[in-house]
Amino acid sequence: MTPAAKGPSSYFPSIEKKYGRPIAEWQKLIRSSPLTKHMQLVSWLKTEHGLGHGHANALVSHTLAEDAGR
Repeated sequence: MTPAAKGPSSYFPSIEKKYGRPIAEWQKLIRSSPLTKHMQLVSWLKTEHGLGHGHANALVSHTLAEDAGR
């Protein structure tokens, strides 16, 4: 049995289902954006791509944390 995802990645299945794009595609969009600050990216995803706040926040949090660990 695989453990349940925790943190921002726990939103990923519902993000993919609701918006029809894989997480890797959302991360590519975030990384290609000229914006760098967390809340700027969240606002951009909400206004330009129609994501809800929680989903946008989860994607940005996970992507920025992943990039910081590189």
